[in-house]
Amino acid sequence: MLDYPANELGRVVLADRFDYVIIGAGSAGCILANRLTADGKHTVCLLEAGPRDWNPYLHIPAGFIKTLTNPNVNWMYEAEPSHWTGGRSIGVPRGKTLGGSSSINGHIYNRGQRMDFDNWAQRGNQGWGYADVLPYFRRCERRIGAGDDTFRGREGNLAVTDLNYSHPLCEAFMEGAGQLGIPRNPDYNGANQLGISYVQRTTHKGRRVSTARAFLNPAKSRSNLTIRTGAHATRILLDGKRATGVEYAKGGRGGKLVQVHADTEVILSGGAINSPQLLQLSGIGPGGLLQSLGITVNHELAGVGENLRDHYAPRFSARVKNVETINELARGYKLVGEIAKYLLGGKSIVNLSPSMVYGFWHSEAAARSNDLQFIFTPASYKQGVHGLLDDHPGFTVAAWQHRPQSKGWVRARTADPFENPIIQPNYLADEGDRKILIGAMKLARRLMYTEPMKPFIDFETYPGDHVQSDDELLEAAREVGSTTFHVMGTCRMGPETDATAVVDDHLRVRGMEGLRVIDASVMPAMISANLNAATMMIGEKGADLVLGQQAMEPIIVPELAP
Repeated sequence: MLDYPANELGRVVLADRFDYVIIGAGSAGCILANRLTADGKHTVCLLEAGPRDWNPYLHIPAGFIKTLTNPNVNWMYEAEPSHWTGGRSIGVPRGKTLGGSSSINGHIYNRGQRMDFDNWAQRGNQGWGYADVLPYFRRCERRIGAGDDTFRGREGNLAVTDLNYSHPLCEAFMEGAGQLGIPRNPDYNGANQLGISYVQRTTHKGRRVSTARAFLNPAKSRSNLTIRTGAHATRILLDGKRATGVEYAKGGRGGKLVQVHADTEVILSGGAINSPQLLQLSGIGPGGLLQSLGITVNHELAGVGENLRDHYAPRFSARVKNVETINELARGYKLVGEIAKYLLGGKSIVNLSPSMVYGFWHSEAAARSNDLQFIFTPASYKQGVHGLLDDHPGFTVAAWQHRPQSKGWVRARTADPFENPIIQPNYLADEGDRKILIGAMKLARRLMYTEPMKPFIDFETYPGDHVQSDDELLEAAREVGSTTFHVMGTCRMGPETDATAVVDDHLRVRGMEGLRVIDASVMPAMISANLNAATMMIGEKGADLVLGQQAMEPIIVPELAP
């Protein structure tokens, strides 16, 4: 047990008892809070370190550009420098408010390929194949727009809509992709991911649809649900090998320590960074690491914090001619006009996602493996990094590998629960990842210079057409490549034969009782998608596992392309 100075955190206050205590009101945690309280039989306490989701930028679609740098709603984590990032430290934004990262992300809805989840099952995780998880994707979703109802849900809490904004550059880009053999796909979340299309989003009627809005708001008035914000979890309370509750600091560092007890289970939904850190701070993790930090080893579990993966994306940008881009519309009187259009319910850049076009294709013509993803937006950023728009008209193309093999880690830096952990993604450490990324970058450049794009492209601003060889492309990736905010795998799900598995296929922490992890950290392998949709699916399926309910009937669909 860790002792805190009385003059810093004060005495421990024994608080209420609940059936379940959920740590983290994020993409999975809000869904769990809704589902576990729906029948009125169970009491639930939902703990969130951040504030309530009152900040207006959390609800305006284009507000993501503000939340990415706002420490009030973002943990503002930084990854450690590495060789393949050119010694740079790259930011790792994570949501710190009700809704978690679903409240600050780019609100893209992208499930991934069928083979991703079949791979999970093939690794020994029963009940996690595509046929098994498809019903939970459908249960979560309220698809507004076209789609085959075999694959799409119509009655769920989460509104998923089509982009209602087109642009001449987007149309030219997609036409050019078609000339390279990449077809238009009417629904990349349907039968087949392959191809190119405008994005699908978790926004509706001009507002972001976070899991807080979709799942927590309908449940927050239930008498059996208690929501506590400003509750920074400091450790999981243990009685031998059983989790009995959670200790948290009210208001963060310097706040009073409060303990809440769970008569049935503690559910950790802090995400791929916070979940492994809290397990380690609670004495659950690699013994050598814990001992080096002065933390008592309560349960040795080698994989806690290991197997971190993320998508790494270099971006190409170009100066544009003969057409207006978002860069110009986001300044001065034109921005005032865009805000006015948004407030009146019209089409506006204020209602946009960070990317407008999504594509899925192959890094090599001979290997039809659908191993990369690319995006396009009629806007460009200084030095190719999100945050500050260029002063001139521009567009951006980015591409990344779907299923990286490079693995990193998350490790507690000290025994202090308020110290940010060490985050090392080890981007591009695997030689195969570098090979696929080079193929992705070459495809991105071909897409920039298709015949339909020629009337609009003035010149390439980054990395510049002087960069041609494989080594030069890799150097460009080192210089400005960045996270796509898709961290996962640090509490990996796996069978007993997997030495680094942290949870079993019921999401129970191995060797422990009364403790589960339900969030993106349990993903056993990276999926070919943004992670938010799959994390919400994990929350839906996880709720049934917690309640001991029979799994939803699998949906068997014909063998299809990836």
